[in-house]
Amino acid sequence: MAFTPVERDPAPEPCITLVGMAGAGKSTLGQLLADRLGWGQLDTDRHLEAYYAMPLQAIMDTFGLEEFLRIEGRLVGELSLTRTVISTGGSVIYAAEAVARLKSLGPVVLLDVDEATFLDRVGGAEGRALALGPGKTMRDLYAERQPLYRAAADIVVRTDRDAPERCVDQILEQIDLP
Repeated sequence: MAFTPVERDPAPEPCITLVGMAGAGKSTLGQLLADRLGWGQLDTDRHLEAYYAMPLQAIMDTFGLEEFLRIEGRLVGELSLTRTVISTGGSVIYAAEAVARLKSLGPVVLLDVDEATFLDRVGGAEGRALALGPGKTMRDLYAERQPLYRAAADIVVRTDRDAPERCVDQILEQIDLP
């Protein structure tokens, strides 16, 4: 049976990228949004794990935080997608080239939570590969990242006030898709 390639769209539809702190709902809302739109969904943390064939924490342990951030920035900066909801790792915001690439693919949505919700949802980050520099607290991490997320975002949706389905509605109400 011969394979016949399918023509790509002449004007590819944009992607929607979700950014925000750990525990903001990027993976959960990413899948719900993709299902609603009939699009694909890519979790960039899973992309890194597939690329290196190891869990995220093992990648950080193997390469160290600085190199991990460089790797994440490079792999996300090379994405070439259409009609995809991209759920990013929280630390992608440190890589200017990755953020620029994501913005070129379509709107960037900040899934925003207040500090208390972040701390409650993430706790001590057990079981999470969190890019936390030496000597930094979870509060430091929140304070450091919030302005970066806000600067990158085209749209902000609070995910600590409404059910996930309502948050998806809010995203779709604010995004003008072709």
